[in-house]
Amino acid sequence: MNDLIAKKYVKALVDGRDVKSITSVSKDLNNISSAFADDKFNSIISSPEVSDSKKVELVISLVKKADKTLTNFVKLLGEKRRLEILPFIASELNVQIAKMNNTYVGVVYTNEELSKDYVSSIEKQFSKKFDVKLSLSQNVCDFDGIKVDIDGLGVEISFSKERLKTQMIDHILQAV
Repeated sequence: MNDLIAKKYVKALVDGRDVKSITSVSKDLNNISSAFADDKFNSIISSPEVSDSKKVELVISLVKKADKTLTNFVKLLGEKRRLEILPFIASELNVQIAKMNNTYVGVVYTNEELSKDYVSSIEKQFSKKFDVKLSLSQNVCDFDGIKVDIDGLGVEISFSKERLKTQMIDHILQAV
C-alpha cells in the first residue's frame, strides 16, 4: 500500500523537473530515509503527542541545506500525516532516476563465488541485450545454479540443476 502511495508522490516530484534537480532531492531524501532506521526517530514520527509541525521541522533539520522543493514536499507530507512513507518515496525516486539515466543494478545469485571477469562478462552481455548501463553484484547463497535478477527492468533469468533434471526426466518419459 505504501508503495502505491509513494509512486504517486514520486510521479508528482518528477513531472516537469530535470534530472539534476531530481537527483539533488533524491540525495536529501536518502539522507532522511536513513534516519528511519533509528527506533527513537520512528517513535517521534509516530507519536501523537508531538505536533505535525515539530515532526516536519525535525525531518527538514536532517538535511544541511534543504531546497524549496524538498521543504514544501516534507510540509505536504506532514500535513497529510504521511511522513512515515518517506523511505518508500526515496526508494521509488531512486528507481525513477535509474530509468531516466538508463542505468540499472542487478544481482547474480549462485552457490559459489564467481570470478570478477565472469560477472563483468555477464554484465556486458545483458547491457548489450537490453541496451542499458548495468551493474551487477554477486550474492553467494544456497541457490543450486545461477540466477540473474535485474529488478528495475523486471528481468529474472535462472538456470538450476534441479529444473534441468526435471525437464530431462519429463522429456525421456514423453519419448517412451
